[in-house]
Amino acid sequence: MSLPAGFTVRLSARTKVCDGGTALVGGSRGSVLYLSPAAAHLLGGEGVVAAAPGAAEALARSLLDRGFADPWWSDPPGSDADVTDVTVVVPVRDRPLDLARLLDALPPSVPVVVVDDASRSPGPVAGVARRHGATLVVHEANRGPAAARNSGLRRVTTPYVAFCDSDVVPDRGWLATLRRHLDDPALAVVAPRVLGPTARADDGWIERYEQARSSLDLGPEPAAVRQQGMVSYLPSACLVARVDALGDGFDEALRCGEDVDLVWRLLASGVGVRYEPAATVRHRHRAELREWLGRKAFYGTSAAPLAERHGTAVAPMVLSPWSAVLAGAVLAQRRWSVPVALGAAAVATAGTARRLGRSEHPVRAAAVLTLEGSVAVVWQTAAALTRHYWPVAALAALGSRRARRAVVVAAVVDGLVDRRRVGADLDPVRYVLARRLDDLAYGAGVWSGALRARSPRALLPAMRGPHRRA
Repeated sequence: MSLPAGFTVRLSARTKVCDGGTALVGGSRGSVLYLSPAAAHLLGGEGVVAAAPGAAEALARSLLDRGFADPWWSDPPGSDADVTDVTVVVPVRDRPLDLARLLDALPPSVPVVVVDDASRSPGPVAGVARRHGATLVVHEANRGPAAARNSGLRRVTTPYVAFCDSDVVPDRGWLATLRRHLDDPALAVVAPRVLGPTARADDGWIERYEQARSSLDLGPEPAAVRQQGMVSYLPSACLVARVDALGDGFDEALRCGEDVDLVWRLLASGVGVRYEPAATVRHRHRAELREWLGRKAFYGTSAAPLAERHGTAVAPMVLSPWSAVLAGAVLAQRRWSVPVALGAAAVATAGTARRLGRSEHPVRAAAVLTLEGSVAVVWQTAAALTRHYWPVAALAALGSRRARRAVVVAAVVDGLVDRRRVGADLDPVRYVLARRLDDLAYGAGVWSGALRARSPRALLPAMRGPHRRA
């Protein structure tokens, strides 16, 4: 689909510009895009191109679709931006105070549908909806968040819908920031960054951990959503969507993971899905240890039904042949581990250099890419060892000194590096403890779901071929 005139894109921060601007490395699939001199000229030194009929529109669309660029605006939307073509749908069960905070934060001009999913005390919820002029839909029996959102969706008469959970509070400008993404007719869904509440001096260690490492926070970089990509799903805490792209909406058979399932079904249909962290909402996290661990485990139980529906998209590790050899060598900790790992990296470098044959410096560029890939493999292995595969790792550690060393190093180093990466306001000891508890609970949920489904699919790694040229 053509982009509207003036729709501007800018190269992603993850895209590497090589060979004087005629080659781009990165994208959603880790590919190489060679540009003609005319296309390189259109892109210019700033990496920005505005859609206009002809070559500029074609280039902007290609960069967007392949994940090399993101939509870009020089200014945030004005406070008078028109968002009346969006209806906000709020599923809720009890929690009238949370609902009131959310409705108070919404733009006053937008229509709102509140779906009460069988509250134990429906009166306060109805009162909040009435005071805010919202349409109220009531379920007589609890049917789950997916069904509640679908009930609200059926009441929407505007072309766009925003799903907001009752325990989020949007920041200023969130809806206008997301709405303008949908000027791209190929885009079906866009979502904001989900942050924790503003930090307070009396926050406990769980709150401080969640402020930096929430399961719903997908990071500071915008991205096209792709299965097994940098951003592979969107949480339904807040989503803005094109109504006619949603079809029947969420799968009501899923009590968890229905948001991931919807996003992946949309991607499979050929439409676009984006993550936009310039828009933010605040989500109230669970702060009591037992509830917090229970929520993490609950998230993990979604892996098995998602694996049944979407196969390897939920794989805990994504490996190519050379990276599988590298990961195995690192875990083995034998005398032959270093030469085998170096050999695997050399093979990967040679293969990448061949695919970069049109580059001015193919070997040098390939070596840099292989080094980055090797680091990513090591971190992916450490994360999988302490998250999805921790029951296996724990059993291995009982009888193997090498396994114990691998588990301890992975658990500590992964936690410390992650703490520095996210800038957590929590001391290293408690951050590493929280990180490991998070992983233990989530991994337990994955295994519980796999056992209940009698299928290991959610635990199996996925294999993929080498990066591609474009």
